[in-house]
Amino acid sequence: MEWTRPRKRRVRAIRDRLRETYGRPVNRPHGHPIAELVRTVLSQNTSDTNRDVAYERLRARFPTWEEVRDAPPGDVIDAIRPGGLANTKAPRIQAILAQLGDPPDLDWLADAPREEALAFLTGLPGVGPKTAACVLIFSFGCHEIPVDTHVYRVGKRLGLFRERASFAEAHDEIRRMVDPEDGYEVHINLIRHGRALCRPTPRCPECPLRRLCPYGRARLGAG
Repeated sequence: MEWTRPRKRRVRAIRDRLRETYGRPVNRPHGHPIAELVRTVLSQNTSDTNRDVAYERLRARFPTWEEVRDAPPGDVIDAIRPGGLANTKAPRIQAILAQLGDPPDLDWLADAPREEALAFLTGLPGVGPKTAACVLIFSFGCHEIPVDTHVYRVGKRLGLFRERASFAEAHDEIRRMVDPEDGYEVHINLIRHGRALCRPTPRCPECPLRRLCPYGRARLGAG
């Protein structure tokens, strides 16, 4: 659409500044959608380190997804406890696996139309747009930009979507503005920027995006 052209140019400028600062990450899709789905569920409200410990403990104790699905819930809770919220995440993971066939399978998503894939994933227990987008981008290299708290905070300050946009709306807006070949790079570098400089209390004077950022310009102008 015509109205997106200036916004696309602005997003490319943001991409270039972030690339100069953080490099150009390259996506290497791993092709394991169930693993990505479970890891993303485990990542909710915890650190990457705790998520990884919980995932490795889960796979060491239950080598197949059928074993995870059919295990006593208490055993799954115990396995993933280091990831936090185990009492919520364990039954959610088991409920998800119960809906993926026998044996559990998501490989068909690689060739599915995008809307069909998203509809199926977001129809699973506790799976929202961000988790669905993670499965598609990291498993198959699809053009998705998962919106976590970092991407949401940085994107809102940059004016990439409206102030009170939902995470789902923010995802759709950013995806529309970013060129498909740049989706993974923009996603990763927005996260890096949110962790390094555009934190809840931002370090605007050091920010390479300050001239492109309405929030940063207003904040520095008021300082």
